[in-house]
Amino acid sequence: MREGIAFLAFTDRGEALAEKLAGAFGGETARAGRDLNLERWTEAAFREKTALVYVGAVGIAVRAIAPFVKHKAKDPAVLAVDETGRYVIPLLSGHLGGANALARELAAVIGGEAVITTATDLHGVFAVDLWAKKQNMAVRQPERIKTVSAKLLAGQTVLLDCRWTIRGALPENVRVLQDGEKREEGIPDTKSADADVLVDFYDAAFTGLQLVPRILHLGIGCRKGISEEALETELGRFCRERGILPEAIRTAASIDLKRGEEGLLRFCRKHDWPIRFYTAEELSRAEGSFSGSDFVQAVAGVDNVCERAAVLKSGGVLREAKYAQDGVTFALAEEKASFDWSW
Repeated sequence: MREGIAFLAFTDRGEALAEKLAGAFGGETARAGRDLNLERWTEAAFREKTALVYVGAVGIAVRAIAPFVKHKAKDPAVLAVDETGRYVIPLLSGHLGGANALARELAAVIGGEAVITTATDLHGVFAVDLWAKKQNMAVRQPERIKTVSAKLLAGQTVLLDCRWTIRGALPENVRVLQDGEKREEGIPDTKSADADVLVDFYDAAFTGLQLVPRILHLGIGCRKGISEEALETELGRFCRERGILPEAIRTAASIDLKRGEEGLLRFCRKHDWPIRFYTAEELSRAEGSFSGSDFVQAVAGVDNVCERAAVLKSGGVLREAKYAQDGVTFALAEEKASFDWSW
């Protein structure tokens, strides 16, 4: 799990500016030279931090990050700030990583100018990747963002298919397909043939850009001593069988009897899912119709763990009923989604 901002300076003046920024935004500061190796620092920061800020020349920053750049959906935000604080320049992950937004925030603190070069920002055009980030949606095929952005920059209309209501005024040149044009709700294997963007957590056979809302909560039941690897294997089978995209899962939940299961805890940490544990009494109060088991009732004190835990955690409705295989049970519940056009 990445967290925090790392600031790296190259001079005394740059170090003072880095410390000022770290004081305002939190994060760690370091000084290049002396005992610090630039390549090793960059490699560690790329792996561990959400943002890297080089206080110094752009060229130094570009050369430092070059060996570690992988993909726009995975790389952290990278920025360069000149040591006088005049310019703040996003270099990497402007939208998905939040570098553009961070540049504006840094510039506001030091009285500098954020130098934004992203075309959609410069022309005031709807940025589909920035919108996805704002709405807490995963971008399934980031390489297709450019196709959507190119249409918008050319003044063409982009068609979006979404079965949830999106509040607010539509951005210019964006049109949401009407109900009669959409695929049938809940059917993952069909799509709107004309859509450029699809918002859904089902694995649809879709050739455009799919955005995956992170609104599902995973209920988990498991045998004692379950391994992380066993849970990972069954999650893959569960998602494939139900046609669910795992990017849609936001949290996990189980019964408090599993609080000490190391395999379960490692599994959730790997996916960066907060996990909530409920007592049997709490689970028994979950509202809905659940698939009960006499065996589970005898062992856990409640007739079902995974479905009830998922529903309680989501505050919504059961979307995928119990999956059971090799000592693992999974279920998914969907929270009430709330999207708007802010981006």
